[in-house]
Amino acid sequence: MDLLVADVVMPGMNGRELFDRVAPGHPELAVLYMSGYVDEVIGDDGVIDDGAEFIKKPFTVQGFADKVRQILDSR
Repeated sequence: MDLLVADVVMPGMNGRELFDRVAPGHPELAVLYMSGYVDEVIGDDGVIDDGAEFIKKPFTVQGFADKVRQILDSR
């Protein structure tokens, strides 16, 4: 399984646009979005889908590792 980790806000495109570009060649691709912005605002703006995997910055190495493990174990 492949996992894309993408910031929601990036120069030139957002994390969702990056996922949309990469996903067609990787049907099993999972994605973990991250941002320092409030997750409710990001979801309301439609930048990421409701229910998408998300981690809020700042996060710890352990928190990140736990989130990645959760995503990989759920597939």
